Amino acid sequence: MLRNMQQTSHAVQLVGSCHTTLLTVYYRLGSAENIETILESEEFSKFNNIRTRLNIALSYLEAINFLHNSPVGTRVMCDSNDLFKTLSQFLITEDLKLVLNDLDALPEVNPEAQLFVKCGTREIVSDFVAPEQLWPFENEPFEDSRMPSYDEKTDIWKIPTVVDYLLGNVDGSDVVRLHLFKVHQQCQNMDPKQRPSAKVLLGEYKRVRNMIFPQ
Repeated sequence: MLRNMQQTSHAVQLVGSCHTTLLTVYYRLGSAENIETILESEEFSKFNNIRTRLNIALSYLEAINFLHNSPVGTRVMCDSNDLFKTLSQFLITEDLKLVLNDLDALPEVNPEAQLFVKCGTREIVSDFVAPEQLWPFENEPFEDSRMPSYDEKTDIWKIPTVVDYLLGNVDGSDVVRLHLFKVHQQCQNMDPKQRPSAKVLLGEYKRVRNMIFPQ
């Protein structure tokens, strides 16, 4: 999968391989779980502002948009059952962008071929995931064979929570949240078909950024 993702800047960069071992660029800042620690550090504290944080959120969204429109089809981030597990799937670049790192659990969705996904064979219990990822038969024991499948709109549901964390609590964070409030409500529509695509969402984020920070 990593080899198929090399046409983009939104995934870790492959620099070589030996048999089945792949060698990638070293990202010294680690995973996006560390973003608060990084931005509060002496080295990066001058960048701990809403402009940087919004750009970090945009890089996350650009990565999701890439997955949903990748050269190998529409891919879904399955290793994302809670906030910090989701953040751990991304690495932080030197210019404070997020890039996809863990490319192991990215099943394909293709509605035309009636191809949908289920993330694992165990029941998911979480208030972070999309409602369609939860067992729908409350009073009955979980059976994987009866669990309905779903599509990439599960990723869209999670975006508001991830972005809320990335925006943090700096001057201007709440202004950005206010501008994104309506589209974030749409992201968490109970009907997956009514949620915006990653492409539409990315356009809205760029509109908000350009409005707040005119070029």
